Amino acid sequence: MPFYHQLGKIPHKRHTQFRKPDGSLYYEQLFGTIGFDGMYANLYHEQRPTQVKEILGRKNVSPKIADANNIKSYRFKGFQVKPEADYLESRKTVLTNADCSIILAAPQESTEDYFYKNADADELIFIHKGSGKLRTLLGNLDFKYGDYLLIPRGIIYKIDFDTTDNRLFIVESRRPIYTPKRYRNYFGQLLEHSPFCERDLRRPQELETYNESGDFLIKLKKQDEVIDMVYASHPFDVVGYDGYNYPYTFSIHDFEPITGRVHQPPPVHQTFETDAFVVCSFCPRIYDYHPESIPAPYNHSNIDSDEVLYYVDGDFMSRNDIEAGHISLHPAGIPHGPHPGATERSIGKTQTEELAVMVDTFKPLQITEEGLAIADDSYYKSWLE
Repeated sequence: MPFYHQLGKIPHKRHTQFRKPDGSLYYEQLFGTIGFDGMYANLYHEQRPTQVKEILGRKNVSPKIADANNIKSYRFKGFQVKPEADYLESRKTVLTNADCSIILAAPQESTEDYFYKNADADELIFIHKGSGKLRTLLGNLDFKYGDYLLIPRGIIYKIDFDTTDNRLFIVESRRPIYTPKRYRNYFGQLLEHSPFCERDLRRPQELETYNESGDFLIKLKKQDEVIDMVYASHPFDVVGYDGYNYPYTFSIHDFEPITGRVHQPPPVHQTFETDAFVVCSFCPRIYDYHPESIPAPYNHSNIDSDEVLYYVDGDFMSRNDIEAGHISLHPAGIPHGPHPGATERSIGKTQTEELAVMVDTFKPLQITEEGLAIADDSYYKSWLE
């Protein structure tokens, strides 16, 4: 749940005359979610934002499902996804359901020749490798290793990368992504016991404004198709806006872990939520400090959700043979827990340096062909002694 933000020039009141220096009107746009019920912003454009010149064609990007009813625990070796030059072509869907898709990407080049808009899904992009600038019609955001980029659906954007070595972990959500409601008061402000606060959320501060006519290619994703559309005006022509619906960044390094005398359950690591899944951040932290505590997580039954853990960096105490860029999938319906020996190894340890992103979905995830291509098919046997 971001908070009120204003950038650029706006009129004193909504839906009133807002004139340019030459006396003509700026063009107002209400940019909202969930109809007129959700978060929104009011944008003011140099030119009409409705000028579509051509629809050139479309490409189906539906993930190819390899296992629609999976019950097997998997390990996916994420860094085996090969780098590709183009940002959109580099995105490989590994897991998917009706609510979200989990995507790996290793783009080598910035988006120079087109703009991109996801009309169906919020995008949560975790930066595992690389740095650069997210450029949007609502302003720009610098990013680096460890940043989450939250891009609400419908935001037109480009990504500029500083180098060719980039690794992204992306969650596409067909539900709006918010901060956890239990960490917010009834005004929407993050509470004192929240593991982060509004100071940690970085809002756009640099607004690019172009008043240009011509041919501007926008690749729009809608219902698993990418459609090439030509706009008659530059999409970054906003002179100002205000509201709650805008992109922002949050660094996993600014997450303050909640610890206790005994092992704390995964919800204390929660960072984002929807009504269909949650996202958690596992960060360096002090271990449990009861004199007889067992720092390793206890075995637990995945009855209601699939658990996906993306390993970023550090020493992953509860798993054997896990490396950065690996993804574990523990499906609903069966219990899971530490690998053999992990519980014993954890006793007496005082802290961990692990860094990971977890996604727990309430509907089962389907495995795609691209996911199966990087899967360790024997991982489900790794609990045998």
